[in-house]
Amino acid sequence: MLFNLLTSLIEYYSFFNVFKYLTFRTGLSVITSLTIVFIIGGPLIKIFSEKMVTGPIRQDGPIDHIIKKSGTPTMGGVIIIIGMVTSTLLWADLNNIYIWTLIFVSLSLGLLGFFDDLLKIKFKNSRGLNSKLKFLGQLVIGIITLYILINFSEHDYLYNLYFPFFKNLIWQMGLFFIPFALFVIIGSSNAVNLTDGLDGLATVPVMLVALSFTLISYVVGNTIFSEYLQLQYIPDVGELSIFCGSIVGSCLGFLWYNAPPAKIFMGDTGSLSLGGSLAAVAIIAKHEIVLAIIGGLFVLETVSVIIQVISFKLTGKRIFKMAPIHHHFEQKGWAESTIVIRFWIIAIILALIGLATLKLR
Repeated sequence: MLFNLLTSLIEYYSFFNVFKYLTFRTGLSVITSLTIVFIIGGPLIKIFSEKMVTGPIRQDGPIDHIIKKSGTPTMGGVIIIIGMVTSTLLWADLNNIYIWTLIFVSLSLGLLGFFDDLLKIKFKNSRGLNSKLKFLGQLVIGIITLYILINFSEHDYLYNLYFPFFKNLIWQMGLFFIPFALFVIIGSSNAVNLTDGLDGLATVPVMLVALSFTLISYVVGNTIFSEYLQLQYIPDVGELSIFCGSIVGSCLGFLWYNAPPAKIFMGDTGSLSLGGSLAAVAIIAKHEIVLAIIGGLFVLETVSVIIQVISFKLTGKRIFKMAPIHHHFEQKGWAESTIVIRFWIIAIILALIGLATLKLR
């Protein structure tokens, strides 16, 4: 919005030429989303508290959660999404189809999560939306997203899968791209959702993944850097840096309120939206495998749940004291802050490994 307006003034005032630079606009995107979250965060938390927008705590979870976290407002994802979308609309090139695709993903999955949170609040249980209906909603949103990318973008490499650490190892997936991409979108949104179980636990890893893909999107969309790093150059993908920057700023601002002890939870509204949005970025930038590396903490949390379920169904025994795995460590006596900080450290290490794939080929 502002980008299109300000760049139209370049012929009259050369100063506005600075808004053509992605790095400058990415910085503005971070600052804008951060500022918006800071401004609206406090008042919305107050409103949510007064209106009793509080989700029930998982009854089969750690007992002290019921005591410590009851009454904490949820749906904090609304704050994050407002910051993300507003900042993106202000600083991104709105003629770019990828930007509109990402806005669609973030808003639609956020709306799905909103209904899930709403049902939890209304019926005062932690089940929320029926799992089959939730999956169906994610599937429909994923299909629409891929339809937009396939039919309205000029992405010549959409069906390719690029393997990190190898220069020319490429799998042309053909129609298999569709189920693969759906798996990435649905899996990523659910993985972030599973991780969001402790104060601040999901917020920082999401921010790290978004920060990493801010850089990845920039180099993939730049002919000079992509050639130097031997990455596939994809036109117009650099604009995704603006969207990723908005996630970084929004999550950084949200962490102010979500840090232990949390004043608000992001809820499914935030976790589904953020996870699906990052997946869409990875698909467009053709770094899906790198997403699994950088977001390895989310993968670990998801795998722990899968292992727990399979083990219990086959043997009647549980591998972990409780799943996802962060609850396992709680049951072992680790303090919540210890788990959160150590998991943040793991997320930082995985982000560094993922970024190393850009150079090590």
